[in-house]
Amino acid sequence: MKNVYINGLRIYAPSSFEEIIDFVSIEPKILVAINAEKIYHATEITRSIVNNNIGYPDGIGAVYAMRKKGLQQENRVPGCDLWLVMIEKLQSNKSFYFVGAKPAVIKETVARLEKQFPKINILGFCDGYFKTDKEKEDLINNIVKVKPDVVFVAMGSPRQEMLMEEMYNNHTAIYQGLGGSFDLFVGVVKKTPMFLQNNGFHWLYRALQQPFRIKRHLALFKFLFNLYLTKKY
Repeated sequence: MKNVYINGLRIYAPSSFEEIIDFVSIEPKILVAINAEKIYHATEITRSIVNNNIGYPDGIGAVYAMRKKGLQQENRVPGCDLWLVMIEKLQSNKSFYFVGAKPAVIKETVARLEKQFPKINILGFCDGYFKTDKEKEDLINNIVKVKPDVVFVAMGSPRQEMLMEEMYNNHTAIYQGLGGSFDLFVGVVKKTPMFLQNNGFHWLYRALQQPFRIKRHLALFKFLFNLYLTKKY
C-alpha cells in the first residue's frame, strides 16, 4: 500500500477495505484510524505506535493532507465500517475478542454481532471501564490465554492505542481501535448520513449530535490552518 508522512505519522492509503484486511491477515498489526485531531496532537508516543503499525485515513482532514501530498485519488476509510467488513470477511476462519464501551453497550454489541454473523467465534469481551491496573492485567492475561485472532478496542484515543500496543506485545493478533463504534453499532449514537460523510461533514454531524465534542473538533480548523497556510506538514 502507498503511504505518506504527515506531522511524523505514516498514513497508508488502501484502495479498499479488502486490501487493508488482506494486508493485516498476512502480517497482523494494530490498525489506527487517523483524523485531523490525531495528526494535530501527535506525540512521540503516538507516532511510534502508528509508524510501527497501520495508520489509515479515517477522517476527512487526513484525506485532505494525503491529497496535498500528491495522493489525489485517496478517499476516507471509515473505521466504523471497516471492522464490520472485517468480521464478515474473516468470521469463518478467525476468532474475535471485544473490548470497550459501557457494560450494557458491549453486551448488546456482542448479542447483535452473534445474530448478524452466525459463524462468528467470539472468545470473550470486556467493557472499557477499568478501575485498577489489576483489571487491565487480568484482561491482557485472558487475551494471552484464549489467543484471539482479532481484537477490537473501543475506548477513545490515545488510551485505546496504548492499550492495544500493550496487548500486542503480549499476544500477536490483528487489533483495531474503534473509538465510539460500538455505540454507533447499537444505536446509542446515530451514524452520520452518507451524503454528509461523502462531502466531508462527518465532524459537523458528530459535533451537533454531541456538543461536548466541540472542543475536540476545533483541532480540525487548527489542523487545516497549518495544512494550507503554513509549511508545518
